[in-house]
Amino acid sequence: MIYNLYIFDKGGKLLFYSEWNRQKQSGISKDEEAKLMYGMLFSIKNFVTKISPSDLKQGFLCYKTNKYALHFLETPTGLKFVLNTDVNAQKVRDVLQQLYSNVYVNYVVRNPICNLQDPIKSELFKTKLDSYIKQTSIYTTK
Repeated sequence: MIYNLYIFDKGGKLLFYSEWNRQKQSGISKDEEAKLMYGMLFSIKNFVTKISPSDLKQGFLCYKTNKYALHFLETPTGLKFVLNTDVNAQKVRDVLQQLYSNVYVNYVVRNPICNLQDPIKSELFKTKLDSYIKQTSIYTTK
């Protein structure tokens, strides 16, 4: 089951947020939640890099709790995609990579109206993202 998605730029600015099957809210504003999420990602990435016994090619990819899993994809340009799912979701890395290459690139990067430094407001992107997420095998499986 997919709960929500964050897209951050390389500096930590929230470019996009959406949720699907999220049942519990954090009780804080979306801006504050995004800041906490980015701060946690920054800290985990640094921690993982420093304690790794070998050179990490991909770095931090995900973590799991007993209630959810957080999956992370960072692009070569520094975009950060964070997808929260249930703990049983499989092949989420593939979902994130396809989301980036087939949805984000096609409907944001190639859209001359979209400024890549601004939050994503494209309705076409939102529609295509929603359609893509809902057709994945992990959208509602639990």
